[in-house]
Amino acid sequence: MADVRETENLFFTKTGMDKGAVDKIVSNALKGCDDGELYLEYAQSENFLFDDGRIKNASFDTSQGFGLRAVSGETTGFAHASTLTEQAIARAGDTVKAVRSGSGGTLAAPPSGTNQQLYTDANPLPAVPFDVKVATLAEIDAYARAKDPRIKQVTASLAGSWQAVHIMRPGAEAVADIRPLVRLNVSIVVGDGTRMETGSYGTGGRVLYGEFLKPERWKACVDEALRQALVNLESVEAPGGEMPVVLGPGWPGILLHEAVGHGLEGDFNRKKTSAFSNLMGQRVASKGVTVIDDGTFNDRRGSLTIDDEGTPTSRTVLIEDGILTGYLQDRLNARLMGMRPTGNGRRQSHAHHPMPRMTNTFMLGGDHDPQEILKSVKKGLYAVSFGGGQVDITSGKFVFSATEAYMIEDGKIGRPVKGATLIGNGPDVMTKVSMIGNDMMLDPGIGTCGKDGQGVPCGVGQPTLKIEQLTVGGTAI
Repeated sequence: MADVRETENLFFTKTGMDKGAVDKIVSNALKGCDDGELYLEYAQSENFLFDDGRIKNASFDTSQGFGLRAVSGETTGFAHASTLTEQAIARAGDTVKAVRSGSGGTLAAPPSGTNQQLYTDANPLPAVPFDVKVATLAEIDAYARAKDPRIKQVTASLAGSWQAVHIMRPGAEAVADIRPLVRLNVSIVVGDGTRMETGSYGTGGRVLYGEFLKPERWKACVDEALRQALVNLESVEAPGGEMPVVLGPGWPGILLHEAVGHGLEGDFNRKKTSAFSNLMGQRVASKGVTVIDDGTFNDRRGSLTIDDEGTPTSRTVLIEDGILTGYLQDRLNARLMGMRPTGNGRRQSHAHHPMPRMTNTFMLGGDHDPQEILKSVKKGLYAVSFGGGQVDITSGKFVFSATEAYMIEDGKIGRPVKGATLIGNGPDVMTKVSMIGNDMMLDPGIGTCGKDGQGVPCGVGQPTLKIEQLTVGGTAI
């Protein structure tokens, strides 16, 4: 966890605010409430886009502000501003007092402390000069174009951010975190005659730029993006119907994230709007299926030393051997459900209130060799990568588009197919998992989770999985 003195310098010494005065404002605003906090944030971010052989966009942004939240029962009062002054925080305090129940409630105990530090607190943005970043993107473009004459377009992007947060509660209770985040992405369009196809690959994490600007690292991204594009160039229309589906390891865990993970967030279950509501302790998946959310991996995109309420992140077992054992909780929903916070209270920025969100969500590996899983399928679909999808939390129904998929014929990988969509119901699909591979992988660090208009970095993962029957929407006539 970041040294509170470092963020105090950023939010008090440099702004001229008096820490004692701000503490009194927070204490007064939250008196008689059940919970709440003042969330102070300062962030820097930059983005570079290299396209069509030149820099198309380069941007740099700084933002700062606060969000003051008071919670009474199920009611939340929230006010925010992009200015850091005692006067603005005092006005916010007057606003959030409106949620007081009048019963003189006792403020919940603060989050427990932590000594963990999951990532560097160094700022990645100035660590590498501007011209070096641009030159690296130009090298990526040149390297890609030299690999295959069928390449029509190369797009490379580099993004970095540095966020400092300082969370205050009454009684001078404070915790802080400083969070770096970088991402590199390469997208390639190939063409043969009138046909054009795309492949893309990215990587990222809570580290400095240096790791991703190494030639061996960005060349691997280019090679993978080109491989995907060339595979898609050879693809045929996907057939539709009910069939066995094998999901590849790693990024296909995005289906698990969307179709199952969101349904295990505390707010949906407290309100009984999730397909998993009232199923604690019951079988919700096949034997062998264990799903975990873990925000404590070093340097991972979805990891946090503390969440956005100040609670240390943890390893939360959601489904164990097919049995529902846990939910993802922020402080509000944990209190109302009589459970403990799991360190999953997250927010996009100071202008957003926290809610239960995933960090790194994945399924543990099993004991089957991936080739054994493929050999068990007479005719089916092998889905290696996914693009967009939609999920209904209440029913669990989902639709996902595969960006790389193949037919399985007599236990062997056949022709690549395009236009394949997977259609199903999250809780139902979990009961149809019949084989679990021994090759569990996490994604390369590219995930962003959306919920109620907020986006936060996340991670996903899984081993190779066999689903006995799933509806495949195809485009073949």
